[in-house]
Formats: sequence, structure tokens, C-alpha cells
Amino acid sequence: MAGSRFAYVKKFELPDALLPSTFMVFRLDGHSFHRFSDEHRFVKPNDLRALELMDHAAITLMQEYKDISLAFGESDEYSFLLRKSTALYNRRQSKIVSTLTSLFTSSYVFHWPKYFPDVPLRYPPSFDGRIVLYPSQQEVRDYFAWRQADTHINNLYNTAFWALVQQGGQTTTEAHATLKGTVSKEKHEILFSRFEINYDKIDARYRKGSILVRVETPEEPAPESSNTPTPNVKSTEPLDETLKAKKKKAKNATKVELLHTDIIRDSFWEKYSYLLKD
Repeated sequence: MAGSRFAYVKKFELPDALLPSTFMVFRLDGHSFHRFSDEHRFVKPNDLRALELMDHAAITLMQEYKDISLAFGESDEYSFLLRKSTALYNRRQSKIVSTLTSLFTSSYVFHWPKYFPDVPLRYPPSFDGRIVLYPSQQEVRDYFAWRQADTHINNLYNTAFWALVQQGGQTTTEAHATLKGTVSKEKHEILFSRFEINYDKIDARYRKGSILVRVETPEEPAPESSNTPTPNVKSTEPLDETLKAKKKKAKNATKVELLHTDIIRDSFWEKYSYLLKD
């Protein structure tokens, strides 16, 4: 079909293909989530319902896009690693960012009643997304190490802060003043000496964040019935091809696992070395 005389406007669209053969990390963050969490009365310092909802939305994304091999989430943010060889949407940045962000957001809203059955949405949440490219496995590892270290720093501060407010009777201003200039060891001491809270005993979900990994789930092909007639010569080849297809599908089947573990040390990357393969 011939284009109309108005089709020239398409020439103003600029190509935005991402550099090939590089690891792609897609990160999204909640937009103005301090206000959102206050409006919906999230439990402080951590609301399990909200974190589980974030995990659910992230799993939805990984189930839809098989090129995502790894994800890491904390608070209102999630980072997703796409394979170095991915050709998703021809590596068009705007297409990837807009589509993944919208699916995550819609999943978050869609599943809200499951995790907050008694809290109606007062207004729609929003997330912003961006993509950063990394040339090698080392930068990818360091990126996820950075996010988990950030999780620990933020959670330790928030745990101490809200203990001072909720149990220590301080105002938020006073709590900030108490923690100003303190190092990690001092925050641990405040929690233990004043409130008998051993930070290292707090649920790993809060201290280490959520890690989603794609793992293979090989399935044994269904056993053939003893009543199945022996195929004649003409049908042997199609049957063989069918069995091959079934075995290939079973071999390539994957599932997404949720972990709360250390992603900084070598042991994680040794166990899941395939996550960084092309």
C-alpha cells in the first residue's frame, strides 16, 4: 500500500539501537514512592506485602521475556540483566524501556489486591526505567554487588531510624540527628544496646534484597503407552521429529527462582555461572 503524503514525518524518528555484544541492565525505580508508601500506609522500615508485590511484578517480566536471566530488587527498584546476545526489539532502547516498564507497572497494579486486600489504591503508581550497557562480566558482577551493598546500607539505616522512632520515642528529626555521622558498627550497637535487636538475625530478604535467577527445569518425556501400535516405516521419521521437538522443549524449559542470598561473593557466580553466558 502506497504511503500517504504525510508519511514523510516518519523520517524525523531517530534510530536508538543499543551497542551490540554488550550486557544490558534494565533498572526501574518507583516514581515518588515516598509519597506513595505514606499514602498507602506501608509498614516501616519494611513492608513485606510491598516487597512481595515487587517480586511478583518482576517475575511476570522474566516469564514474559526469556532473555532476562537475572534480576535484583530492593525497596521500590528492580534491576534486570539481559543476555549479551539478546536481539530483543532489535535492541531498540526506547522500545525495550517503554515496554518493560509498562508491563512491570501494569502487573504491579493488577496484582495489588492480592497483596493489599484491605488497602484500595488511592492513585496509580508509576515507575521510571533506564538501560545501562556493560562490556564485560566483571562490570555486571560489580553492578549487582553495588546494588546489594546499597540494600544493606539503606536497610541498616532505616532499621535503626525506625527503631528510634517507634520504640525509642524520638521524632523523625531527632532520629536523623542521632544517626548523623554514625558508621555501621555504631548503628549495630544502637539497635542491640537500646532495643535488643541483632541486625544479623533480621530476615535476609530485608538485608540482602530479592534475587531472581532463571534456572533450567529438564523434564522427562512422557512414557509411551504399551498399547501404542508400532509405527510403520512411513510414519517413523515424523514421529522421531516429534520426539526430538519434545525433548528440545523439555531441555529448554526454565523457571524463575526467588533467592535472598549473598550476590557479592564468588560462590554465587560460580554456582550460576551460566547467567553471564552469551
